[in-house]
Amino acid sequence: MNKTELIAEVAKKTGMSKKDSERAVSAALDTITETLAAGDKVQLVGFGSFETKSREARMGRNPKTKETIQIPASTVPVFKAGKALKDEIAK
Repeated sequence: MNKTELIAEVAKKTGMSKKDSERAVSAALDTITETLAAGDKVQLVGFGSFETKSREARMGRNPKTKETIQIPASTVPVFKAGKALKDEIAK
């Protein structure tokens, strides 16, 4: 499912117009993104939580030239599924 299909499904389930559903989905995604960028955690009870993790700098290898390269430290988003979501998918 892509974003367009998600918007259509939200519109169908809520009775909202596709335009209003697009605004709602975009606002939710933007809010999650902004919260993670600020270094905070987003918890949706029953669904899961979004947070950021720091990756240390490390040595890597260019597969084409076999040359060793330095990979810089970075911060990456992480999603951890909640128990209710895990249970629903396991059915």
